[in-house]
Amino acid sequence: MTLRPDNETLTEAASEPARPSPMRILFAFGGLNGTLAAGYGVLFTIVDDYKTEYGINETSIGLVIGVGFLAGFISQIVFAPYADRGHARTVVIVGVLVSVAGLLLMAVGASLLPILLGRIINGLGVGAATPAVRRIVIIADPNNLGTNLGRLLSADVFGFAMGPAISAVLVGPFGIPAPFVVVGAISLFLLPFVARVPVDETSIENRPRRRLAFDLLTIRPFAGATVLAGVGFLMIGGFDALWSLVHNELGTAEWIANIGITLFALPLVFLGPRGGRLAQTFGPFKLAAIGLFAGTGFMLGYGLLPTGGLIFALAMVHAVSDGMTISAAGVAAGMVIPDDRQAGAQGMLGASQALMAGVMAVVTGYMYENFGRTVAYTTVAGAIFVVTAIGLWLAKDAWSLRRPITGD
Repeated sequence: MTLRPDNETLTEAASEPARPSPMRILFAFGGLNGTLAAGYGVLFTIVDDYKTEYGINETSIGLVIGVGFLAGFISQIVFAPYADRGHARTVVIVGVLVSVAGLLLMAVGASLLPILLGRIINGLGVGAATPAVRRIVIIADPNNLGTNLGRLLSADVFGFAMGPAISAVLVGPFGIPAPFVVVGAISLFLLPFVARVPVDETSIENRPRRRLAFDLLTIRPFAGATVLAGVGFLMIGGFDALWSLVHNELGTAEWIANIGITLFALPLVFLGPRGGRLAQTFGPFKLAAIGLFAGTGFMLGYGLLPTGGLIFALAMVHAVSDGMTISAAGVAAGMVIPDDRQAGAQGMLGASQALMAGVMAVVTGYMYENFGRTVAYTTVAGAIFVVTAIGLWLAKDAWSLRRPITGD
């Protein structure tokens, strides 16, 4: 005999919102995050064209890269907490629209001022959307946050890697504006799909009252994670600002300078989920220490190696190291902060990353123009070592923090 539920049970079941699928969320929001990263990947490989076509010098190129990170710093602090107040999806959608506006302004700009303004607008949009996406992914499956944040990293890196490929195909026949327009169009195309994916939003009674998330820094392990997240982007800011310039200086084969970044990204794409899982089970602070101190050595190597080919080979080893370790700080934050503050926490991490990357991009551009490659990379290496030590000291009480995997 088959039992039929009564009308009350059916009504309750119908009134409950559908539980979002973690994988569906990852595909939708990870894909969108990838297009945001692609916009930066396009910019990263076009900076040398800015120099040759528009006469923009190395210091100004560093400024173009840096101001976007600094705009993201402000945006993540101000707007990320709104995603914890029941508006995560809205913050993502508005952030993407603002990002696309910035891309289009960079597309039409042919001098430093409009390019800078477009980069600032783009940075504001990306800064708003990114922590909201991370919050949605973490809340969807908190027991597997390491693996899922690693998958999100893979989507980011894949999008970033596609930027140079898009530029390589489009800049020659269609000019500098083309890749910015294409990436913006892809972002807009994905928005309707994201709008239909159900997500967990914070209920009214659980919404945090604080409009900013600075109070989270009183939690020492989180403060340490915030510093360590920023250190990873000290490395990225310096690396990004100098890659094209250094290979141009050394006369590296054009395919290495352009496609090399795409190849650099491949280990990160494939190792991201494994690295996130390892951070959760081995310990995020232990793993961050290994990756960041290794980064000091990689930066010194980039400054000393005599040819672009050797720098490219070292970069491939660097990519494997980053793939296994770079998501560690985000995993640490996900483990020590309650669910209803995740967007604010991820926003603080992102703000730290944006600030340190922006400052380092400007500093290394200046150091390279005035003192050369070796001094510029040595400056990055020294900063990584010192700030990593500070972050680990802050997080010393959580050195053994880890969480078992409960299923995929």
